[in-house]
Amino acid sequence: MRSSNPVFSRRGFSRDNGTAGFTAAPQAGGPAVGTAQGNPYAQGAPANPYATNPYAQQDTQYGAPQAPVRGNVMTMDDVVARTGMTLGLVIAGATVAWVMDLSLGLAIGAALVAMVLGLVQSFKSKPVPAMILAYAAFEGIFLGALSNYVNTYVAEGAAMQAVLGTMAVFVTMLFLYKTRIIRVTQRFTRYLMIAAISFIVLTSVNLLFMVFAGGDGLGFRSGGMGILFGVVGVLLGAFFLAMDFKQVEDGVAYGAPREESWMAAFGLTLTLVWIYLEMLRLVSILSGDD
Repeated sequence: MRSSNPVFSRRGFSRDNGTAGFTAAPQAGGPAVGTAQGNPYAQGAPANPYATNPYAQQDTQYGAPQAPVRGNVMTMDDVVARTGMTLGLVIAGATVAWVMDLSLGLAIGAALVAMVLGLVQSFKSKPVPAMILAYAAFEGIFLGALSNYVNTYVAEGAAMQAVLGTMAVFVTMLFLYKTRIIRVTQRFTRYLMIAAISFIVLTSVNLLFMVFAGGDGLGFRSGGMGILFGVVGVLLGAFFLAMDFKQVEDGVAYGAPREESWMAAFGLTLTLVWIYLEMLRLVSILSGDD
């Protein structure tokens, strides 16, 4: 199963999980599956994308990958460290934009730069740390200016509520994933992709109506419909987090090159930014309805 996150989908982190979990290979920590169809390590199963690494051994008794023994493979500590760096730059950029009271015009310019950097990195075959860090900095500038505007003119305290809400979503999804309450399967991915594409299309149509017809467009971003769409947006981001966790877990299990930890950090940052923006929009709508 490949991730729907564009950062991971081209990199082959994932194992084939079957459908609906019935013939699925286990997530890390789950029981081994003995069939070639469900077990990526059984004979005739999809190959480990990093199998050329002679140090990426597998446990022949239980059909699960053992931790690689060399030092230049991705570890969970690498992912945490890189994610801390990218999120740290997002926070630093946001703080600078907030303190300097950056205008929305400059914020939109920073958002466009971040979008270009993100798209270029997503289609590169290898991560470019400088580009990923630059993306995080410009994204932070945009988020800081936007949050300051919303906090000042729309709903006081909205930014802090959105931050706390994003943290709550992250912790909740990590708990649900680690306890296997949520299992990432092909069916899960397929339905999530359909929902995400539908959400993006409807949001784009609404934006076009706002630009050419004025007002709130089709009403997808205000009132009761706006609240519903805000909740759906947060839920989509939360489910994408579960998929990101799966990709990181598989990358570590397969012995992916250490540089892939930058891509893992990039993907997690993209998802957290999505959740924060949807949370900020939702808090703004709810505050306006009070």
